[in-house]
Amino acid sequence: MINFTNRIKEADELKKELDKYRPLSRNILKQLKEYYRIGLTYSSNALEGNSLTETETKIVLEDGITIGGKPLKDHYEAMGHSEAYDLLYKLAKGKTITEKDILDLHRLFYYRIAPDNAGIYRKVKVIITGSDYIPPAPDKIKGLMEKFVNRIPELKRKYHSIEYSAILHKELADIHPFVDGNGRTARLLMNLALLQTGYVITIIPPILRNDYINALRRANRTDNQLFVNFISSMVCESLREYLRLVKELK
Repeated sequence: MINFTNRIKEADELKKELDKYRPLSRNILKQLKEYYRIGLTYSSNALEGNSLTETETKIVLEDGITIGGKPLKDHYEAMGHSEAYDLLYKLAKGKTITEKDILDLHRLFYYRIAPDNAGIYRKVKVIITGSDYIPPAPDKIKGLMEKFVNRIPELKRKYHSIEYSAILHKELADIHPFVDGNGRTARLLMNLALLQTGYVITIIPPILRNDYINALRRANRTDNQLFVNFISSMVCESLREYLRLVKELK
């Protein structure tokens, strides 16, 4: 496992550099949004075992063509994540995050796959493959989610934006409120927190899946620092890529 260090200060310097180019033109913003639609959809789905490559994801989303030999569910996941991504950008214009926002992100991602469970808290117990963490019982979820959402403004005030976004991801993953799609919803929530505080879409490359899962597993045991360090590294690398693209487009 890679030993990730806290790179929040580095991320802040990169953000300051990016801020010099802001505000970006409508044309540049549109191109960047579409670029990250593919990247985030592919990577977030791939982390959960989706078999579509980045190129195949692009074909599905931009051309509406199905990929021979690939499961229909994988196509639905790509299409659903793309719709949730559009909502993410709409919500990013605001300054708050509500319970409805989280439910709507999950609903858009999941309604093609299982409409009866889309945007609905699970009513069954679940286990997390490869982990000894046991998510809360179904009858606890509603109360835990309300408590979590009510704490969001306090978390935003108390923590640095990157740490705040990592904690939101971690806490939603801990509650594990949905039958499926919890990881993708948590990453969308994390990115919503980042966008609302002036950062950029942050991608977790599938090649780092083991490091990501291990850091999140440690966070399940109340050790948030490793996960914060990991997310800060992902934010740094995403900022570097975003800056490179902005400079090229300028």
